[in-house]
Amino acid sequence: MGCGYCARARRLLDGKGVDYNEFDITMGGPEREEMTSRAPNARTVPQIFIGDKHVGGSDDLMALEREGKLDAMLQG
Repeated sequence: MGCGYCARARRLLDGKGVDYNEFDITMGGPEREEMTSRAPNARTVPQIFIGDKHVGGSDDLMALEREGKLDAMLQG
């Protein structure tokens, strides 16, 4: 909540009609533990996964879009 990077990633994915799951990990919990096990060096939010692949953060997602690679990843 209130995360500009999270909002930017949501806008991009929403604009593409992508279904996604979003987890608020600010207070810890099992989702945070899962994220840190899947992306151990990640310390910021959002951390974006497409399928089993860790994309990175919002800037990484936007870079994939600029490079024309995001749509192919989303299609699997």
